[in-house]
Amino acid sequence: MSLGARIVEGFLHLNGRLPLGYHRWWGRRLSWVCHSLLGYREDVVMVNLSRCFPEKKYDELKAICKRFYIHFATVLTESIWFGACRGPRGRERLHRAHLVEIVHQKEFLDLYKRCPQIMVLQAHSGNWEIFGGIGQYGYDGPMEVDVSAIAVTYHRLSSPLWESVMAHNRPAPVLDQGFHGYVDSEHILRFVLENKQKRFLYNFVTDQYPYAEGSSEITFMGQPTKVMTAGARLASKLDMAVVYLRYRCREEGGYTWEFIPITEHAREMEPLDIMKRYFELLEEDLREQPWNYLWTHKRWK
Repeated sequence: MSLGARIVEGFLHLNGRLPLGYHRWWGRRLSWVCHSLLGYREDVVMVNLSRCFPEKKYDELKAICKRFYIHFATVLTESIWFGACRGPRGRERLHRAHLVEIVHQKEFLDLYKRCPQIMVLQAHSGNWEIFGGIGQYGYDGPMEVDVSAIAVTYHRLSSPLWESVMAHNRPAPVLDQGFHGYVDSEHILRFVLENKQKRFLYNFVTDQYPYAEGSSEITFMGQPTKVMTAGARLASKLDMAVVYLRYRCREEGGYTWEFIPITEHAREMEPLDIMKRYFELLEEDLREQPWNYLWTHKRWK
């Protein structure tokens, strides 16, 4: 790690030790800076919202836009707090905070025990940076998930400094438990094939505009949408179970997770059909909580 990355990580870690309530308060202040003062990608947000919700009036779209920036800034500040939840005391702190509550936890654990490999398809909703805390989110009994057998794919950041910082922040609660599962999307195929005989839980954030050419196209939010199918193809090839991670915001703060089965045998479905079902579920969520998404991303090009 470079000296600059050490300095940034040290500053974030000290800041992260402040209470979660402070970070949420600061998130509301930061949302004003991003939205009202800087206008950060507001044009992209409004174009995306107007295309996805053509039935809504301009004032309704502006209200969604404003709430999105509050959500977006809160994701950033909560992630700083999350990065300071390290070691046994940090995991206890994370559990006490009740940041995430898993709905139908027993059903998911039954699936986890029944299926040797599971692929979780997730979107940029809720706080997508805190999956590494999965072991601490069980409130109906312990989450009996082997953190050393979890792999989360990501797209490498262009900044080496932030790539280094986030490599320690995202898996903060499990760094001391043998977790080495943040895998660059360019290397995920090799990683999966090397571990195909092992029990593994894979997490794919797969809602963005495809990184590579040759992608498939579906209809999503009423628009022709190019989709990434690499994760679904891998799941089909190895006959994994596939679930969609529903990620809702709670009004009082924090989130709920619900793992919704798409198939227990991906080999029985076409990869594109898996992705169609994934985007159907995501569209349901966006219509329920339209601010709860990364609208700054240029999803349709």
